[in-house]
Amino acid sequence: MAEDALLVISAHAGDFVWRAAGAIAAATQRGERATVVCLSYGERGESASQWLQGKSLEEIKQIRRGEAEAAASALGADIEFLDLGDYPLRESPEAVARLVDVYRRVQPTVVLTHTLTDPYNGDHPAAARMALEARVLAQAIGVANSDGSFPTKDEIIGAPPVFFFEPHQPEQCDFRPDVLLDITDAFAQKRAAMECLPAQKHMWTYYTDLAVRRGVQLKRNAGPNLGLAHETMGEAYMRYFPQVTGTLA
Repeated sequence: MAEDALLVISAHAGDFVWRAAGAIAAATQRGERATVVCLSYGERGESASQWLQGKSLEEIKQIRRGEAEAAASALGADIEFLDLGDYPLRESPEAVARLVDVYRRVQPTVVLTHTLTDPYNGDHPAAARMALEARVLAQAIGVANSDGSFPTKDEIIGAPPVFFFEPHQPEQCDFRPDVLLDITDAFAQKRAAMECLPAQKHMWTYYTDLAVRRGVQLKRNAGPNLGLAHETMGEAYMRYFPQVTGTLA
């Protein structure tokens, strides 16, 4: 049986931390592989403090890369960067082809990425569209790899489920969660990963509080509401493709 593998496709170097670090840490705690792919460093649109300090573009990229690498290490995940640029993140056949290579190399059993709607940041839905397109193309043996070679039977992927992680302003992004993930045992690692991003310290409390709220909702949907004290932490997701199952649960 193939090893379970989580693939997270993040528009910017910090997105995966706020939105999916609990799922990543929970996966690695179970002994699964987790790979984060950052399509950009978020060097132009999400690095205002560095620009105000007079840093150069390349300096900012290196700062963001170092922070993301430290966060991934705290979660036990591998990380790679495609350096496609941000604000805007441009969709292109070349970018999708590179993601096809990633899918075929990682062979994910689960994929996490952004929602398809985000009026505040077009990079996020662009990342989601490319992630979904590459997933389909990576399944086709007649679609070449980025180097022009054709995949072997073992390189094409199956049909991993795709989950959209929670955007910063969910009400404006058509985000209606249908999956609540218990990240209680993984939250300490998520918090450690968040603290690897000091330029966005204001987000630490925001996403800690969000985990508390989603944890309350998780418990409410898991059994009777008896008013008992609990410290469950949660993350919310939307499933894009239908669930395939032999039993309803």
